[in-house]
Amino acid sequence: MGGGIGNDPVDPATTPRRRSRRIRGGVVTIGTVGALVAAMGLTVLGLGAADNAVASYDASSWLWSAAKGELARVNGLTGRADTRVQVPTGRTHPVQVAQTDRLLVLRDLNTGLVSSLDLATLQVSATTRTTAGLGVNVALHKDSAFVIDAVQGIVRQLDPRTLTPIGEPINYPPGITGGAFDGAGQLWIGIPSQGTVSAITAGPLPGSTGGGGGGGLSPKQVRTVAVTDPSHDLAISTLDDGVAVLDRTTSTLTTVRGEEQRTVNLTLGGLGSLPARTNGPTVAVTVAENRQVFLVDAAGTVRQFKVPGEGTQLNAAVTWAGRVYCTDPADGVIYSFDQNGQPTDKIEVPGANGPLELEVRENHLFVNAPNSANARVVDDKHHVRTVDKYTNDILGGDPPKAIPPTPPKKPVVDKPSAPRSVTAAAGDAQARVSWKPAAANGAEIIKYVVRGADRTFEVGANQRALEVTGLVNGETYRFSVHAVNAKGAGPERTSNPVVPTSEVPAAPASVTAQERPDGTVLVKWPAADGLGHKIAKYAVTAVSPGANAPAGESTKTELVIPAGELEYGTQYAFTVVAVSQNGAGSKASPVSNTVVPFNRPAAPTGLTAATVAGEAGAISVAWTPAKENGRSITKYVVEAGSHKIEVTDTRAKVTGLGNGQNVVVKVQAVNEAGIGPAATRSASTVAEPKVTVTGVTTDATSATVRFTVNAGGGQATCTVAPTGKAAVPGNCSGIRVTGLNPGTDYTFTVTVRNAAGTGTAKGTGTTTDLWGTATCNNGESGETATYCDRDRDGRNGNEIFSVARQDNDKQVGWAKPGTRLKAFCKVRGEHIDSYIYNKQKASTWWVRVDYKGGNYIPWAWFNLDGGDNINALPGC
Repeated sequence: MGGGIGNDPVDPATTPRRRSRRIRGGVVTIGTVGALVAAMGLTVLGLGAADNAVASYDASSWLWSAAKGELARVNGLTGRADTRVQVPTGRTHPVQVAQTDRLLVLRDLNTGLVSSLDLATLQVSATTRTTAGLGVNVALHKDSAFVIDAVQGIVRQLDPRTLTPIGEPINYPPGITGGAFDGAGQLWIGIPSQGTVSAITAGPLPGSTGGGGGGGLSPKQVRTVAVTDPSHDLAISTLDDGVAVLDRTTSTLTTVRGEEQRTVNLTLGGLGSLPARTNGPTVAVTVAENRQVFLVDAAGTVRQFKVPGEGTQLNAAVTWAGRVYCTDPADGVIYSFDQNGQPTDKIEVPGANGPLELEVRENHLFVNAPNSANARVVDDKHHVRTVDKYTNDILGGDPPKAIPPTPPKKPVVDKPSAPRSVTAAAGDAQARVSWKPAAANGAEIIKYVVRGADRTFEVGANQRALEVTGLVNGETYRFSVHAVNAKGAGPERTSNPVVPTSEVPAAPASVTAQERPDGTVLVKWPAADGLGHKIAKYAVTAVSPGANAPAGESTKTELVIPAGELEYGTQYAFTVVAVSQNGAGSKASPVSNTVVPFNRPAAPTGLTAATVAGEAGAISVAWTPAKENGRSITKYVVEAGSHKIEVTDTRAKVTGLGNGQNVVVKVQAVNEAGIGPAATRSASTVAEPKVTVTGVTTDATSATVRFTVNAGGGQATCTVAPTGKAAVPGNCSGIRVTGLNPGTDYTFTVTVRNAAGTGTAKGTGTTTDLWGTATCNNGESGETATYCDRDRDGRNGNEIFSVARQDNDKQVGWAKPGTRLKAFCKVRGEHIDSYIYNKQKASTWWVRVDYKGGNYIPWAWFNLDGGDNINALPGC
């Protein structure tokens, strides 16, 4: 019998290996652990400085980041990540993390690889493989480790240091559920086909620490407790000392604490769920469909409350430290309530982009968003700390934020339809009834009700097969089946008539299954012995974690299960019943090997394609990972125009395209099955810029040029160059140019540049004339009182020269005070002091004015309009 871990969980090709190299030193770097096991691909990035101090005590927990493919050790007291471990082979993969103070065991759901990391030595101690996909679970408690194969019903203890088996496995019927430790160290398993739960204690580890083969005493099945009728859907949650079992078929909660067993009836109105572990005396039952939480205390008292918001994506609520925490991954929110159901807090995790995981460790509640950098830590006083798992990030940017899908229209809720294909096969004083699911019609199916032989049976929504015993051979029986949801019971569908007989065929001796790249699963078996009767058909049942359901019938010795009938990425095994021509059915065959159906990946979601503004001929592309459909994505193929590249990241840059080229971008994911459908977007590369001058305004010595720019999708830089002068950079909507000559015609050239090229445009403008006033103000008495009245011998104010100095031979005239003169430019010359006649104004600047052509007056005697700013004039 093959499967997830089978009779030997170790893949012969990957026999567990001990690692002898010990990591020493303070800060752990990439180079420090470069020689660690290649199968795991680990790199430790130390952010702390303690020697060998990464053991997970002092309120810490290891949190997985799928987007980065790494673990972060988060200190609950500080809310900081102090150590990070890269797992490159696990990037974008869902990974189960089981941990104690000294041990860390990982299981990659996409590959099935199980790895043990010794936190005291920063060593990978061993690796082994299990069947990939959902269906195998790893449980860890102190020094005990178990691998639970829910499909095959096999529970095996491993040495967590070497991942070698300890003793013999414990075998249950296929399709078990649960597999978590309670606070007392008992591992609890749910067996839906029997309506029981079972407790297991670990055997001691081998005495040798050298990591040799298996050995030691076997684990023990110490207790089996009947909690409900067979074939009911079960959810279990381990307690501080015992287990809570939710019968999802009858909406009853049974708690087993020591020798005390208590059952409480609940009115759920939908399928309930439990967390894997319950802390404290109160058990929380969550009904996601109607956003309700039911609290059941140790005395059996029931309280209920409603969780705010909309949608049906609530995770199972977790009770801790007197509060109830309920996550809504669709909104990235954790709602907190007291024990009376009153809201106490709303913890938001921005950009969670997927699931939110809650775990209580070391007296802290850790909230992890594995698809983002974000996490939260809540202490027992309910103080919330924000965690950045990518602290001191050296690994690159975050993946693009997922674009939320358009919310579907709220379905019309009604009673379920009749089940499909209700069939019955007779056995020896028994009959086997099976059926395909009914349409839920907007509300989850809670259970199926089977009636026949004057009896009524309730069957879990995930079972869809029932063995009815105690029948009389030779009598004819029919069975009816109907589904029940929150709206009530749907219509019945009746099976074919069957006549139990002792003349039943033998079961097929073995069954093999093979998953195929087209999404189908091929199930084969040898012909059964009809024991004197011809075999008319074979009925195949699919076994998955906690579920049994008919997969189809065949008149041949094989059945091809169509693509999409089974859930990709989930483990399945199969049993086969032979049915003779007289309608008699054999017992079920032995269970087949475990397979994980797969198909080509789905199209990537959240695709964005954008111009690379600073690079010619380039487009940047980003997306959220495609749904893998049962196999890891090995690469993405990105096409833009005639260019094609392959990447393993969820972002890419396509280069070498033309300027201003509009292209359709296609991204397809590739896995073992092949290349999936494309997600498409359109994008353009940077085009050469274009500019249009919209206006020019001037004053005497400056101009403002206004223009509009089409940057072609790029990053534009702009300049304006006046005739005969240097270009002036500025804003790409308008640039002011200073230092112009008054009263001058200019042509302004606007130049815009981006990565693709250059664009230009021209505009014209004329600066206005700059005027000033010849200024000389008489004093109050004596000669000063008439000093400015006229030109006189010797020096006087307002004298005008052909040169920039007071040279009598070069004087061309005198300007009466108050005379308005047009100024052209400035030049340095003789120092002139106006004394009291122009407010002590003194300067070496002279102004060329429009007086008998172009001649010079000292600035000391000439006040310019607009504030008398000599810098407003250009040099002559």
